[in-house]
Amino acid sequence: MIGRRSFGKALGVGAGVVAAGPAGPWSVSAAAAPATAPAPGAHRAFVRPKQIRAGVLDVGYAELGPAHGPVVICLHGWPYDIHSYVDVAPLLAGQGYRVIVPYLRGHGTTRFLSARTFRNAQQSAIAMDVIALMDALKIERAVLAGFDWGSRTADIVAALRPERCKALVSVSGYLVTSLEANLKPLAPKAELAWWYQYYFSTERGRLALEDKTLRHDLTRLVWDTVSPTWDFDDATFERTAAAFDNPDYAAVVVHNYRWRLSLADGERRYDGLEKRLAARPTIPVPTITLDAERDPFTAPGGGASYRDRFTGPYEHRTLAGIGHNVPQEAPAAFARAVTDADRL
Repeated sequence: MIGRRSFGKALGVGAGVVAAGPAGPWSVSAAAAPATAPAPGAHRAFVRPKQIRAGVLDVGYAELGPAHGPVVICLHGWPYDIHSYVDVAPLLAGQGYRVIVPYLRGHGTTRFLSARTFRNAQQSAIAMDVIALMDALKIERAVLAGFDWGSRTADIVAALRPERCKALVSVSGYLVTSLEANLKPLAPKAELAWWYQYYFSTERGRLALEDKTLRHDLTRLVWDTVSPTWDFDDATFERTAAAFDNPDYAAVVVHNYRWRLSLADGERRYDGLEKRLAARPTIPVPTITLDAERDPFTAPGGGASYRDRFTGPYEHRTLAGIGHNVPQEAPAAFARAVTDADRL
């Protein structure tokens, strides 16, 4: 693989970036990015996803790069799918990484092996899906990178199973859910951004998510709202929306948000893991956290609110002008964060 300086020169950053790390702050403007830097949306699709049985799932996933390269697992959020990484994955594969991008449970071609399995989406269950996938693929350690549900999932694996996580890239920082904290109200403006969380707590919300037309319009509204500067086209959204036709999509999404608000139970077999997560465990692996400036969920303070949760080598970066779907809106900056975290 090429060195860090030459990799950065090849990629550019695709968006204004401000970072703070051991060497002090640095910045690169969008205008400074070379003409060869790939634009978001440069790649239209992954090849047909592979499938592998892992834990309670038959997991669909995209794979790029050399079979024996160092592994990066990229984890999407809601309402998104593996195509959040359609531009990131080729960048990393081109640097010699084996890139694995799985559909989370309830999305795309990922299916439950049994109709009797509870469609659980509590945080520890999704995190253990990643461990099961790594076991099935015989991957001992990987760099984990994610946003939204993917950040939370990667954070949990890094906290509870750090021997399996070589390094971490986490958009929005430390997202481990505290059920106790979630019982407390936020400021009204912050609550407004979570409107769909409360909608899914109602029967109306569940029915809307099960209805194909309403689901389509609801998720499109979320995209428009949380990524106000991203000029994506209809085809980009439709490509991802196809992943929402999974037969378990509504059940998984509804359970995730109801569980977070203590309106739905999880499974007892995860009680031990949830007890450990309730204590807000620290993350010891090398980490880069990313804040998106135009994401309505980005906490104020430039990462200060969660800095103490990361005890290993660490950098924080803010992406100017970028919204919630960081890897798809700023693929070069996200890919650079992955390679830099791997070298911390």
